Amino acid sequence: MKKSDFVHLHVHSEYSLLDGACRVDDLVKTAEQMHMPALALTDHGNLFGVIDFYQKAMGRKIRPIIGYEAYVAPGSRFERDAKGMKDAAYHLTLLARNAQGYKNLMKLATAAYLEGFYYRPRIDKELLAKHAEGLIGLSGCLKSEMSVLCVNGHVKEAADVAGQYAAMFGPGHFYVELQNNDMAEQKKCMAGLLEVAKRTGLPTVATNDIHYMHSDDAKAHEVLLCINTGKTLEDEKRMKFSTGEFFFKSDEQMKELFRDHPEAIQNTLRIAEMCHVEMEFGRKLLPRFNVPEGTTPAEYLRKLCYEGAARRYGQITDEVRQRLEYELKVIEQTGFVAYFLIVWDFIRFARERGIPATGRGSGAGSIVAYVLDITNIDPVRYGLLFERFLNAERISMPDLDIDFCADAREQVIQYVRQKYGEKSVARIITFGTMMARGAIRDVGRALGIPLAEVDQIAKKIPKELGITLAEALKRQETGLKEACDQNPRGKELFDMAMWLEGLCRNMSVHAAGVVIADGELTDFVPLALVQNNKVVVTQFDGETLSDKVGMLKMDFLGVRTLTVINKALALIKQTQGKDVNLDAIPLDDKPTFELLTRGDVEGLFQLEKSEGMRDLIRRLKATNFDDLVPVLALYRPGPLKSGMVDQFIERRHGRAPIEYVHPSLEPLLKDTYGVILYQEQVMRTASALGGFTLNQADSLRKAMGKKIPEIMAGYRDQFVTGAVKNRIPQATATQIFDLMEYFAGYGFNKSHSAAYAVLSYHTAYL
Repeated sequence: MKKSDFVHLHVHSEYSLLDGACRVDDLVKTAEQMHMPALALTDHGNLFGVIDFYQKAMGRKIRPIIGYEAYVAPGSRFERDAKGMKDAAYHLTLLARNAQGYKNLMKLATAAYLEGFYYRPRIDKELLAKHAEGLIGLSGCLKSEMSVLCVNGHVKEAADVAGQYAAMFGPGHFYVELQNNDMAEQKKCMAGLLEVAKRTGLPTVATNDIHYMHSDDAKAHEVLLCINTGKTLEDEKRMKFSTGEFFFKSDEQMKELFRDHPEAIQNTLRIAEMCHVEMEFGRKLLPRFNVPEGTTPAEYLRKLCYEGAARRYGQITDEVRQRLEYELKVIEQTGFVAYFLIVWDFIRFARERGIPATGRGSGAGSIVAYVLDITNIDPVRYGLLFERFLNAERISMPDLDIDFCADAREQVIQYVRQKYGEKSVARIITFGTMMARGAIRDVGRALGIPLAEVDQIAKKIPKELGITLAEALKRQETGLKEACDQNPRGKELFDMAMWLEGLCRNMSVHAAGVVIADGELTDFVPLALVQNNKVVVTQFDGETLSDKVGMLKMDFLGVRTLTVINKALALIKQTQGKDVNLDAIPLDDKPTFELLTRGDVEGLFQLEKSEGMRDLIRRLKATNFDDLVPVLALYRPGPLKSGMVDQFIERRHGRAPIEYVHPSLEPLLKDTYGVILYQEQVMRTASALGGFTLNQADSLRKAMGKKIPEIMAGYRDQFVTGAVKNRIPQATATQIFDLMEYFAGYGFNKSHSAAYAVLSYHTAYL
């Protein structure tokens, strides 16, 4: 199939917040369908979506062109004297030619927020000249400096500006950008820009300033702009695009629009061929951790671990030693020695200053984390799996969630800033999206529908996390369809909301995420400002930073319970003169479990959620810490709806028989009365019966969660073959795999449950 001879170089995704309405998936799919060899992404004032765009474009064999539509201050970026947003900045399209260009885009995008923010994140010509290497400049849309001059008849001045930019970018790297979107101003502008190109000898290039995917999306895009500005469609003075031409046009449509200027079409390919940015993923960009002179980081970690093991266990048994050596070997092989040292260090800082701190999540399965005092649950005693935390065969950044006293968390973050440098540490961005109910209300306001009418529809949508409008409509019991049918504008409202649902709505700071870089952050990630320009955040979200860029992301969670515990301990000391060491209290304290069995759980961590949790605690009748761990795994929607909770309790109290599909399952499921409750049990079953390594078993667990049929078929064959070798009948092996697959959808991380149970028990004991 012949490749298209046109490439879109001016494109906005949903990351041009409440302005662009194109999902990255849709952009790259459409480019592929139109056989375009390349595609650019040029969001307004940010690089939020470039990593996702790059990976998805590469996956479809489309060359990704990393771009940025800059806001350029009319004077200095430090000046704040413009009359309003309209006069605060001009637009300019920038494209990265190579790695240096991409790095310069990150520097520009960062400075635009940190130095130039005024209505918009702005750069200026001084900054651009400093960071122009590796970039291609296009003169921009109707709001560019050259376009504004041309519309006002100042062609000579526009040519002078073009000369300035041409000098900045260097020969062959600045283009006069032409657009033909049926706007009266644009026609006048285009005539002026063609004259500029003629006077200066600069090449032209055709773009379409894409903001939505299809021509019939124009009205929905107008609604999006109304949501952005707080206006309604009826408001004549609202911000709007005066034509519906800002969609993803085919090469034939673009060639027809620029039939008198074929060179502007041809130059899109020339530019695409010049742009070649290679991003490297799967790296581990961990900060260096300074260790005492004469020792290596691995040696220092080993020393700390054995000192901690002696403190935790007293006598270091062969079992503890073997587990330590195994984990240390994997940690060193996977390159995460610095990770554990960094976490150990800031946990140590917190505890030395009396700031309660503890790790949780799958990291509780690590004995290294336990002996370093990062976590407080013994993984050997409670059968927790290291492979659930760190898989040597599927290397990804470890993810230890660290809970701190909410009142003092910022002290720890500040310590990290001081240790690694202000320019190496930042909070992490997160994006809010238009979810079902919110989308209905947003669209209702934009359409001018009375709030009471909108609410009659919005309130029919179930309050379920992640529910979509399509799912809600399918449920007859909600009455949503009837509510839409009864309102004369109900269908329009619902259809428009479905179109906008899921688009990014805003950016904010992640509640806990902090990134620590090996060097200056802006060498790896651009930065932005949120919360009234008071908090510096990365322009990439946490998953992108950790899983793709390979940076160290930590979750510093402020947990109110730790603050309450700290104050309770202080009051006990003050009123009774007792120093209570929670690490040394008995885990089978009879009065504590009598309190729990009565259902007196008010104020207890994770146990005061609801009457349902109180009922579960009463019915379970926990008598020791081991009984408390499954409570937190059972009280979740999946187990509650599946009947697993009743089955577990009835078996526990001997009112129902404990049955196993095969005797070999008994040692694996005995502690949970034959019920597969934990993800770790799925892993142990795959290992003990199917011959999987624990690393392979972790990959199986993850695949079961994603439910990808072709991947699951391969694992099924592997398990059944291994089980047959272990003298389990094929039909039984298949039945066991089916059970594993079914319960994997409900299974909880035992390490997480055990770590939470410690806090629950501490609050009950106090």
